[in-house]
Amino acid sequence: MTASAVITGWGFYVPRSVLTNRDLESRIDTTDAWIVERTGIRERHIVSDGEATASMAANAARAALDRAGIAAGDLDAVMVATTTADHLVPTAACLVQEQIGARRAAVFDLGAACAGFVYGIAVAKGLIASGAARGVLLVAAETISRFIDWSDRSTCVLFGDGAGAVVIEASDGRPGIRGTVLRGDGTKRHALWVEGGGSLMVHLDGPSGQMYRLRMDGQDVFKLAVPSMARACEEVLAAEGLRIGDVTLLVPHQANLRIIEAVGKRLGIDRARVFVNIERYGNTSAASIPIALCEAVDQGRVRPGDLVLMCAFGGGMTWGAALVEWSGGVLATGAPGLRDRARSQLRRSHGALDPR
Repeated sequence: MTASAVITGWGFYVPRSVLTNRDLESRIDTTDAWIVERTGIRERHIVSDGEATASMAANAARAALDRAGIAAGDLDAVMVATTTADHLVPTAACLVQEQIGARRAAVFDLGAACAGFVYGIAVAKGLIASGAARGVLLVAAETISRFIDWSDRSTCVLFGDGAGAVVIEASDGRPGIRGTVLRGDGTKRHALWVEGGGSLMVHLDGPSGQMYRLRMDGQDVFKLAVPSMARACEEVLAAEGLRIGDVTLLVPHQANLRIIEAVGKRLGIDRARVFVNIERYGNTSAASIPIALCEAVDQGRVRPGDLVLMCAFGGGMTWGAALVEWSGGVLATGAPGLRDRARSQLRRSHGALDPR
């Protein structure tokens, strides 16, 4: 029998420093009213000196592990969804592994821009379904602020920094992650991109700072994002024999309030069943869905047995959707002995992920 993948722990972290729309008024030609009207954003969190993606990811990871009630040393894999890792090498996942003490876990980064968390959900589900892992830590973390051109009001008002994490474990009983749909279209790559930093654009002698700044065609992103996210949601629901009316809560990528509202309208879901927190965090890229998910749970918007639909769209272009039947961390309080025995069996039969 194929094991199901269940979210048993969740947590998030955002930097203490808050940059409000009023703060931006003194930097660029903009107003609080203009930003709110066009984006729905009122403030965003920005990293301080000495803080970056891996440290935020580790903080979110610790919170998720505490909620799940398991030790980092029991994890089989640590995956970080990010496009803003601290270094080209090592990966953010390697740094997170070191900081939380996940000594026996496989570690890797996943780059799918703002859709990274949804992609990570699919990968974690696959690892568990194949028997390659019983416990996976998925973290989505981004330090977008360090790639922003603060003189470009079309982008600098949108983005913030943060991290969100979930622990995903194998279960023989609960449905957990019901299904996922992942899509992409590289022909649209210039709608949202950072030119510099990769192997094609390495300039060690006086690199132009503008090459490392995020660029975006907002109209193209809107036109691509809305139908793509809605279609992915429809596909994942159809695969499960469900309709949008069966969904308890839609947790979309918090890119722009207009995009969120347009996706909801296209799907025909009531606004009360769409979770929005973009006004306080801005667009935190891959981290936006897990941050929103954590807040939705804390606010009582998601309860055990509820169907949660998540969808995202990001640079590349990438997009996708994931449908989860919420467990409420049932494994963490239900059958730890069974989990321990399952891990022991896995370690004997799947040595590839166990370096000891």
